[in-house]
Amino acid sequence: MKRPLLLQIARAGALICLLAPPLASQDYAEAGAKARGERLTLKIAVIGPGDALYFWWGHIALIIEDEAASTALFYDYGVFSFENKNFFTNFALGRLLYSCRATPVAENLYGYIRTNRDITVYTLDIAPEKREEIRRFAEKNILPENRDYYYHHFKDNCATRIRDLIDLAVDGQFKDRFGAAPGRYTLRQHVRRHTWFSPFIDWILNFWMGQDIDTPITVWQEMFLPSEIGRRIEGFQYLDPSGARRVLVREREAVNTARNRPAVLEAPRRQWIRALPAGLGIAGYFIALGIVFRKDRASSLYRRLCGAGQSLLGLFFGLAGSVLFFMTFFTNHDYTYHNSNILYINPLLLAALPLGILYAGKGHEKRRFFAGQLLRSLWTYTLFGCILSIVIKLLPDFYQQNQVTEVLVMPFALVLSFMPRWIGRRARKQAAGGKAGHHL
Repeated sequence: MKRPLLLQIARAGALICLLAPPLASQDYAEAGAKARGERLTLKIAVIGPGDALYFWWGHIALIIEDEAASTALFYDYGVFSFENKNFFTNFALGRLLYSCRATPVAENLYGYIRTNRDITVYTLDIAPEKREEIRRFAEKNILPENRDYYYHHFKDNCATRIRDLIDLAVDGQFKDRFGAAPGRYTLRQHVRRHTWFSPFIDWILNFWMGQDIDTPITVWQEMFLPSEIGRRIEGFQYLDPSGARRVLVREREAVNTARNRPAVLEAPRRQWIRALPAGLGIAGYFIALGIVFRKDRASSLYRRLCGAGQSLLGLFFGLAGSVLFFMTFFTNHDYTYHNSNILYINPLLLAALPLGILYAGKGHEKRRFFAGQLLRSLWTYTLFGCILSIVIKLLPDFYQQNQVTEVLVMPFALVLSFMPRWIGRRARKQAAGGKAGHHL
């Protein structure tokens, strides 16, 4: 009787031994993660715009303070270096590598304070086990095999990486809340909120960007900007693993306030109002030439002034159009695709540079006449291309917010296309007699 009983007890003990270790191990792991998480503090540092162009949209990073290890690390997903191999070639082709690095918090914040940038730090209220999960995830990100990624200004940058980390910390509830919520502005309007104070940079960047950034976006997409993440995490509530409702941001601290720096606009401005006077001014220059030299448009001074003006226009807009052509057809800069500006500003305008020189020079009269006719044809093409870019806006699939470029180009293209018809009867008689027929 004793042996079967002992055998049954032994079998039961063996079964318990087989089942107990995994359960104990799992409980231990969860308890260990929670204990380690209790000693962690997670923060989001939102940095305002800086001086260099690539800092104009601000910056963001994850801060993890580890009481047990006595460390405070700044997990930065926006690290790049001009010293990287083929940096400028990769940048031009839209294949720019960014990296994630973890460095001491103090030296980073000191650097941003020294360069006069806003710093706002948000302390997150996250369950201990989720803090440990985020720490492990961030540590995995900085491993050599994981730290590099191809940067995209709107889809994959320092801000979108932090946004995704926040979503991970709250088990997807951040994206659930904002993934389909309509955004305030389009991507272009958000860009212009940060570039308004520099007329040339504002124009050239928006000239190169196509219609794909003019469609409605969600709040989730708006968080390609660090400041938009700061805006959305404040007041955000979620359910923690225990089912309790928490406010994500436990504390907000303004570490530094920048001084004498252009403000980021709350709402974008209508920049075409600034571009229109520039376009009218260029047109006015050629009209003034036509009026001043209306009796003697064959003079060498007129030809030099008129030819030089058109050469400069061809050089400037031809180079801008060449860059656009290159980015559209030969690079991974997908936000430059589907750009109606290329209809009237493209490499063809570079032809105005030599033609304007020929027109202004002392060469044979027939050569100058031929150059003048080609210039007129070039600007007529530009005018009709600009009109076409306006007309196709009536089709929803071709809408682009490029009014700034249109009002800049159309006035002088119009004048240079039709100015010879406005000179008057005497000029027309001169043209018919061969004395002024070669003029543009």
